[in-house]
Amino acid sequence: MQEKNNKKTIWAWAMFDWANQSYNMVITSTIFPAYYVGITQDKNPGGMVSFFGHKYVNTVLSNYILGLSYLIIVAILPILTSIADYKGHKKLYMQLFTWLGVLACFGLFFFKMETFEFGMICFGLASVGYCGGFVFYNSYLPQIATVDRQDAVSAKGFIYGFGGSIVVQLLCFVFVLFHNTFGMTEDAAARLSFLIVALWWIGFSLIPFYLLPKGVPNAGSHEYNVFTGGFKELAKVWKRVKELPLLKRFLPAFFFYSVGVQTILLVAANFAAKELKMPDEDLITIILIIQVVAIVGAALTAKASAKFGNIKVLSTIVAFWCLLCAGVYFIATPHQFYFAAVLVGLVMGGVQSISRSTYSKYIPQNIPDTASYFSFYDVTEKLSIVVGLFTFGFVEAVTHEMRDSALVLDGFFVIGFALLISLLVFEKKQRTVEAFAA
Repeated sequence: MQEKNNKKTIWAWAMFDWANQSYNMVITSTIFPAYYVGITQDKNPGGMVSFFGHKYVNTVLSNYILGLSYLIIVAILPILTSIADYKGHKKLYMQLFTWLGVLACFGLFFFKMETFEFGMICFGLASVGYCGGFVFYNSYLPQIATVDRQDAVSAKGFIYGFGGSIVVQLLCFVFVLFHNTFGMTEDAAARLSFLIVALWWIGFSLIPFYLLPKGVPNAGSHEYNVFTGGFKELAKVWKRVKELPLLKRFLPAFFFYSVGVQTILLVAANFAAKELKMPDEDLITIILIIQVVAIVGAALTAKASAKFGNIKVLSTIVAFWCLLCAGVYFIATPHQFYFAAVLVGLVMGGVQSISRSTYSKYIPQNIPDTASYFSFYDVTEKLSIVVGLFTFGFVEAVTHEMRDSALVLDGFFVIGFALLISLLVFEKKQRTVEAFAA
């Protein structure tokens, strides 16, 4: 069994976040969305684009592509994680998905209107690679940290991720803002950013690839083939999940508030570019502010959870998200968006970090491998993104207003908050019963 709370191992684990959050920053949040909206609206009236012969609103298509990529993850990861646990190949799958994402980012360097379909396929595959690698990365948390340290270690991973993404964003920002100095067009500088992300992503991923422990096989003395063993492992974990009262109550709450959180993070840049006509420089500045504030938010949330408990802190954060999402409907100026961005940053890092560590605490500890257990967490999150993106895109397609889509998302936050309160009450009753029995 791997030694837990080893500083070098935890650092190597956090470096994976440092490496791959460059994708999340540049490709999903800032430069790629601005580049995509720019090239599709400049040359196409109304922002309509053709994708393999079918016409779509540009931002609706990008939401659908992202949604489809997450749907692919939902379909394949439960099986892959169970096979990984059965054979002990957790790190191998983390490497394979990372390479898929990296190579797709290299492909985005060639994204122009002339290569539109190829570029959108690369956009989708980069998302699959990022999400797939993150599942196996998350599953290391209970393997490398004891329960009392998991909130802090989870927060450390997100803090490293925000820090690394800021460095990459600033580097890309230099090329985009001063593209004339480097003898490039603004479009060429944006595409160079995608190349920088790919190099950063794979370069720093080599650290966890080398230092993190390999997965421990759960196969034991069984002689099933890899697919039969994988399905048996998945069935065993699913049965166990249904028997864990806190876990089976947490997952629905996590699903509903994640619909709102993840969708807002993915569409914020498109909203600013399309609804508020904000230039790329302002957009990048705002996202940088969000990342900096998110570092503070993640650290404060870890300390608050240690003092007040995870579910109380999560409930408070999600209640704040309810108000924030409702406020998006009324944003009309860049200054208002700046203010909202600061508030988003404050709760973004916290809700992601504490959600991961809460789930980690609810699953069985000291088991040989945890990828199968974390597949249910990540599938829940990715399914929430699929629902959120398709809901957001559908409402925009019908009403032609992204603000209406944001208002609909707020309903998911409200349901998530109600389910967290229900979990909080159940948890309190359970502690009372345990205290009485003792």
